[in-house]
Amino acid sequence: MRRPQVPAADAVIGVRHPVLDHGFVVLVDYMGNDSAIVQAARVSYGAGTKTLRDDRGLIRYLLRHQHTTPFEMVEYKFLVRLPIYIARQWVRHRTASLNEYSARYSIVPDEFDLPGPERVLGQSTQNRQGRGEALPMDAVNAFRADLERVSTDAYGAYVRALESGVARETARLLLPLAYYTQWYWKINLHNLFHFLSLRLDPHAQDEIRQYAAVIATLAKSVCPTAFEAFEEFQLSGITLGQREQRAVASLLDGATFEKACEAAGIALNREDGKPMVSGEGVEFRDKLARIRTLPTSI
Repeated sequence: MRRPQVPAADAVIGVRHPVLDHGFVVLVDYMGNDSAIVQAARVSYGAGTKTLRDDRGLIRYLLRHQHTTPFEMVEYKFLVRLPIYIARQWVRHRTASLNEYSARYSIVPDEFDLPGPERVLGQSTQNRQGRGEALPMDAVNAFRADLERVSTDAYGAYVRALESGVARETARLLLPLAYYTQWYWKINLHNLFHFLSLRLDPHAQDEIRQYAAVIATLAKSVCPTAFEAFEEFQLSGITLGQREQRAVASLLDGATFEKACEAAGIALNREDGKPMVSGEGVEFRDKLARIRTLPTSI
C-alpha cells in the first residue's frame, strides 16, 4: 500500500509561513488525506465501491453527526515558533504530541514580541480576559516603550548570568513571556478541528488566532473536503440550547424577541432592571444576529 500524497500539501511542506514579528508555522509532514477518512469509515464494507461525490457526502455526514474516529486517521506535524505567552495558552489543548525547544540545553535567541499599536488596546468591559476599545496613544506608546526596555534589559541580564557561569536552566528565569520558544506539534485531524474551533473564534486572543489561521490553511491543503465540512458545520455552525430552541419556536410563531426570551426563561435584564452586557440572553441575541447576516446564496 502506497502512502497517500496530496500535491497541494507536498508543495508547502518545509515552507515557513510568518506569524507576528519573529514567529512562523511550518508543515513538516502529514499522514493520510480525505480518502483515509473515507477508508476508515467504510472499513466494514471494503474499498472502491463509491464515487467522489459519495465520498464527499460521507465525510459531511460523519462531521454533522460527530462520528469522529475516521478523522483521527489523518495526522499533521508542524514546527511552530511562537511567543511564550501564546505557548502557555496553546498547551491547554492536551490532545497533541509536543516537543519544545529547551532553554535548559540551548541559548534562547534575542527575539521578543513587540505588538504594534493596533494590538495594544484597553481591557474589555464584557470579556474579563480580552481586549476592548482603543487607548490614548500616549498610553500605547508608553506600554510599547516599557516592553522594549524591560525585554532588552532582561536579555542583557540573561547573557550576563550565562557569562558568569549560571546554569542555563536557572538563567532563563530572567526572560519575560514576550520571548519566543518553538516546538514540534503533532495532532490528528479530529483534535485539530477542536483546536481550530476554539482558537479561530472571535473571542480568542488575536495572536493565537493568527497562528490558528495559518495552521488551518496548511491543514486544509491535505484534506480540503473534510475542511469544507468543518467550516460549514463546526466553524460556522450555531448550537442552540433547549431554552434557546423554545425562544426560536416563539419567534417563529410571531412573538417579539423580549417575549420569546421571557417565555423561554432567558433573562435579558439584571435584577435592578438594567440590560445585561453578558450572559445567555446576550449570547442568544448574538446568535440571532449571526443568522440574520448570513448570505442568502452560496
